[in-house]
Amino acid sequence: MNPNAVAPDGVAATAPTPGTATAAAGGVAGIAAARPGRPRRTASAADRSAIRMAVIVGGLIAALLGGFGLGRAATAPTAGTPAPGATHTHAPGTPQHGHGGTAGANGESVVGGTANGLAAVAAGYRIVAASTVLAAGATRPFTFRVVDSAGATVTRFIDAHERKLHFIVVRRDLGGYQHLHPSMAPDGTWRIPLRLPGAGVWHAYADFTAADATGAQTPVTLGIDLTVPGEYRPAPLPPPARVATVGGYRVEVDGTATSGAIQPIRFRVTRGGDPAPLDRYLGAYGHLVVLRAADLGYVHVHAEVTMAADAVQFWLSPPSPGTYRMFLDFSTSGRVLTAPFTLTIP
Repeated sequence: MNPNAVAPDGVAATAPTPGTATAAAGGVAGIAAARPGRPRRTASAADRSAIRMAVIVGGLIAALLGGFGLGRAATAPTAGTPAPGATHTHAPGTPQHGHGGTAGANGESVVGGTANGLAAVAAGYRIVAASTVLAAGATRPFTFRVVDSAGATVTRFIDAHERKLHFIVVRRDLGGYQHLHPSMAPDGTWRIPLRLPGAGVWHAYADFTAADATGAQTPVTLGIDLTVPGEYRPAPLPPPARVATVGGYRVEVDGTATSGAIQPIRFRVTRGGDPAPLDRYLGAYGHLVVLRAADLGYVHVHAEVTMAADAVQFWLSPPSPGTYRMFLDFSTSGRVLTAPFTLTIP
């Protein structure tokens, strides 16, 4: 029995516990025996029956209360229990959106703690591509469908960060990162012009929120491998650095990420020493994708709605120690740029 189990209000205060009826009967006999000079009254059959009935009833009530407490202990959720489909990290107190993060017992946003996008099947959904072999350097239409557990093509998707589906592609060595947004035909076929510049195994992530016939929404991140034939020479990751330069802009990262804890991480974009005017992109001033080098585990992080001290701030919780590659997408003067960073989590 769980010692912390709580009985319903009004029950614990009045219900007898095991041994209560027996102790009461023993007390009555003791008082009678302590009165000298009085003849001892022999309990009648009715008295004995009443005592036995009290013992039985007390035992039954105690057993029921014990079972109730065990049931509560076995089924009650604990604070911080992860909700299914969690992949995103958000600012504390920010309500979860449709892609999946980790929700606390009261629905508040807490540490993500997992990396997804490694499987082609998740939460009853799977990704089916027309072909997974592409020629190096050639731009070709890449088509795929998302099907449910019954094999039916999914056609109802919910907008999340201004898009119904985010399609991210990266090579196994974490090079060649692309963040794309395919278009969907009425029959549920997604299509995107795709160019993979070099040979090797590439990994694609489909990040979306599907809606079934009842309107229930399920956030999912699916992954699929793509093959580009040819000689593959993996490139080593650049060492960790605080500054990246892209398109004439200087991007500096500030903050320390720790496994198992949610921490703020900030990016400042400047040009010529002055803060760059950033456009809103996908509903925020920046968009951050974090990939784990060991297995390409995917952690999709989004920025705070407003900037702080000319910086775009995210809340990040790496799911484990190791090496990660961060890709910051931002828009300035109508042009979307990506600043990559290598991150080591001890």
